[in-house]
Amino acid sequence: MYAVVRTGGKQYRVQQGQRVRVERVAPTGETVELTPVLLVDGDTVLATPEQLRGASVSATVVDEGRGRKIHGFDYKAKARVRRRWGHRQNYSTIEITGISRG
Repeated sequence: MYAVVRTGGKQYRVQQGQRVRVERVAPTGETVELTPVLLVDGDTVLATPEQLRGASVSATVVDEGRGRKIHGFDYKAKARVRRRWGHRQNYSTIEITGISRG
């Protein structure tokens, strides 16, 4: 059985026991419920909002980390405007512990 969930503005196809790297959701060791569930596929496919009303995916946060640094540079011609910036995204590695059909 697998499910499609949305977290951090992205969609992930997950199965029980799978480890997924998502944008930071909680500190290490906590259990989280991933909602909304967009699809559950097992013996039958659940895809409509009425069928997915009670569906949920539970996961445990296993690890935390940061992605690679992204560098940027803003520049406006003829105005002497220059700005350097950087960003590192925080990530959580979660392990899917259960998929509930609801």
